[in-house]
Amino acid sequence: LDTGAGFPFAINNGTGWIVVASELDREAVDFYSFGVEAQDQGTPPMASTASVSVTVLDVNDNSPEFTRREYGARLNEDAAVGTSVLTVSAVDRDANSVITYQISGGNTRNRFSITSQSGGGLISLALPLDYKLERQYLLTVAASDGTRQDTALVVVNVTDANTHRPVFQSSHYTVNVNEDRPVGTTVVVISATDEDTGENARITYLMEDSIPQFRIAPDTGAVTTQMELDYEDQVSYTLAITARDNGIPQKSDTTYLEILVSDVNDNAPQFLRHSYQGSVYEDVPAFTSVLQVSATDRDSGLNGRVFYTFQGGDDGDGDFIIESTSGIVRTLRRLDRENVPLYSLRAFAVDKGLPARRTPVEIQVTVLDVNDNPPVFERDEFDIFVEENSPIGLVVARITATDPDEGTNAQIMYQIVEGNIPEVFQLDIFSGELTALADLDYEAKAEYVMVVQATSAPLVSRATVHVRLRDANDNSPQLKNFEILFNNYITNRSGSFPGGVIGRIPAHDPDVSDRLTYAFEQGNELNLLLLDPQSGELRLSPALDNNRPLEAVMRVSVSDGVHSASAQCSLRVTVITDEMLSNSITLRLADMSQELFLSPLLGRFLEGVAAVLGTPRHRVVLFNIQADTDVGPARILNVSLSALLPPPAPPRFFSSEELQERLYLNRSLLAATTAQRVLPFDDNVCLREPCENYMRCVAVLRFDSSAPFLASDTVLFRPVRPVPGLRCRCPPGFTGDYCETEIDLCYSSPCGAHGRCRSREGGYTCECHEDFTGEHCELSARGGRCTPGVCRNGGTCLNLLVGGFRCQCPPGHYEKPFCAMSTRSFPPKSFLTFRGLRQRFHFTLGLTFATRERDGLLLYNGRFNERHDFVALEIVGEQLQLTFSAGETTTTVSPFVPGGVSDGQWHRVQLHYYNK
Repeated sequence: LDTGAGFPFAINNGTGWIVVASELDREAVDFYSFGVEAQDQGTPPMASTASVSVTVLDVNDNSPEFTRREYGARLNEDAAVGTSVLTVSAVDRDANSVITYQISGGNTRNRFSITSQSGGGLISLALPLDYKLERQYLLTVAASDGTRQDTALVVVNVTDANTHRPVFQSSHYTVNVNEDRPVGTTVVVISATDEDTGENARITYLMEDSIPQFRIAPDTGAVTTQMELDYEDQVSYTLAITARDNGIPQKSDTTYLEILVSDVNDNAPQFLRHSYQGSVYEDVPAFTSVLQVSATDRDSGLNGRVFYTFQGGDDGDGDFIIESTSGIVRTLRRLDRENVPLYSLRAFAVDKGLPARRTPVEIQVTVLDVNDNPPVFERDEFDIFVEENSPIGLVVARITATDPDEGTNAQIMYQIVEGNIPEVFQLDIFSGELTALADLDYEAKAEYVMVVQATSAPLVSRATVHVRLRDANDNSPQLKNFEILFNNYITNRSGSFPGGVIGRIPAHDPDVSDRLTYAFEQGNELNLLLLDPQSGELRLSPALDNNRPLEAVMRVSVSDGVHSASAQCSLRVTVITDEMLSNSITLRLADMSQELFLSPLLGRFLEGVAAVLGTPRHRVVLFNIQADTDVGPARILNVSLSALLPPPAPPRFFSSEELQERLYLNRSLLAATTAQRVLPFDDNVCLREPCENYMRCVAVLRFDSSAPFLASDTVLFRPVRPVPGLRCRCPPGFTGDYCETEIDLCYSSPCGAHGRCRSREGGYTCECHEDFTGEHCELSARGGRCTPGVCRNGGTCLNLLVGGFRCQCPPGHYEKPFCAMSTRSFPPKSFLTFRGLRQRFHFTLGLTFATRERDGLLLYNGRFNERHDFVALEIVGEQLQLTFSAGETTTTVSPFVPGGVSDGQWHRVQLHYYNK
């Protein structure tokens, strides 16, 4: 057997059996052909050959194998049932093998079937497909030879059928685009939807009409601008836009896009004219129209709505306004051509866009002149100096005015309208030259004050002209007799004596330019007064610093170098004592000044006070004159004085209370004799009653002698100023550490056995028995003798031979035995005065009266200020009325008496006062 290596057969050398030496594989080699040799053992061996053919018979030892492990196919969802999808193929190496195919998995809803055909497996569509339900099938296909099998994967992708057309959400779209958007701006993105997929759902956009301003992106549907838009040219565009899919056949949808061009404020207002001119008279009232400006704006809506303003421009410093809607320019206030003859205004037309656009325009307004300005003098007052005794006809000045108006409105005429009577000066009507027409005498009249008028009809202006004459020394000095009243208050305080200048000699020279010199001619040999010969200033000699009164008469001369004059100087030194001051009062004079009082009213005032008090004038001492500074603008002068009782009384001063009562109650007589009105007393220092318990507030005055001399043209007066204060004293009838206990002063029986003691606040009163009198009822008309004052009211006391005395009363209604008077009739405008009641805490007052008068005053008691702390009993309308004040308030009580009290009958009234 001649074989090669790997030959699957072997032969038995001895028997000749051919056996299989290795595994056979028909699928590798299915037929063998080889030679066999037979050889004997002889020599030479002899051999013979034979040809052997071996056919390998098939057995089923191979499985079918698919040609591919995975198959893929695409199938449209609208494929018909029975449509072939694809053929799978498997190979079996075995001979005469029959392969069958089946779908073993993934055939959801049995959509597919497979049949063996031509050695392959044909997969066909068994049921309709639905892309929405399954888009892919993964089929497992098995190939079997009856014993053995193999599997392969078939992927079937279901493709969408172009069953849907593109659909726009709306058949009409509207969008807005601002006209100022740049080229390439996306206006809107139009999109359609297609429920298909893939190419069937890929949409292409296009415009049906060619509109050059816009283009559309075919893939995105974005509509963009290709040209600049202008609202003013075209306000809207309508585009027909089609959406097509890429399916077969193509399907489409069409919509309409309306593009509204929105106006933007891209146009500024434009005035109809480049500038405006107008004119107006300067005297027109405010808000007068001058002219009207007008502008237009091509924009629309608010962008094209125009208003007018001066803001940011020039409104003539607020002299003009412009109406925002109409463009009318009006005056805002009165104009003045003389101040501003021409206005260059700058207005703006502004639209209402955002941002607003504005356009300026120049406006010229000419102010026309009216005669609204009076002539104007250089000054309101002119001072012209002229030498006295200048010749008549001399032009002393030229007075002119200017008029800021124009033309005939500025023509001026002059005249003197006041102060030229008699006619001393003449003013030229056109030139304004002022000419003297009479002799000018400084001493007759040093100054002429005239009012001159400049007229620019109908307007006038006035100025005051002072023509002042320059003095020449043609007059003598003038000097009156004068007094120096030195009230010398001697105190323990040093330095109160006035060592400085007390005043000057009251000389006067009508020639104001003269320089005067002064000298004592006689009477001042003791140098009681020290005189500066150049200034006329006077000083008191230190020798007068003592407590002795003095009167001296001197003669003083004054000279201007050419002329001279002399007069009498009286020096009176009055020593002011504490007793004098403590018994003084201060009168308040209305409408009076210090100078007027000293000259010439001082003498009349002292005479009037002396007449009222019934004492000689030299016994009235006036030591202070002072303006009241606590009454605002009212001119009230406070005059302080004291007075000695008239002779033959001992040298004692009237008490302050006596002075108050006499001068106040007789103030009408005082006013008649002195020509000065006396006001009520001002005693506010104790008005609020600051003292506790029963203490009495007493006004206490301290006095200051350091005040300077007061001067008038005939008097130099040295005042001693009172400084008000108060002190609390425990009055008679009260006692205790704090004046808290009242004493009954009748405890000691001061009225004796012939009288009855009745206690009253601060004292007592003795009611005497019949035929007894005296302060303590100590005098008996039957056994006593005459004593001074026992007979009242001027009665004459006569001693009787048998003892006792009797009073011879003067004619009248006097009552015996002591000429008393308890009843009195009163003619109209008359009254009876008693000393005032001093009780403060309790008193009882009674009186009986008869009258037919409807109104009248029965009694008044209280302070002399007519306002506080008083009791007044009156008849008002036939009824009794009580008015009283215990402090700052006033109370009125009116008891009703049937029929009234003015019936001529006697009526008794009793008033009891008790201060709790």
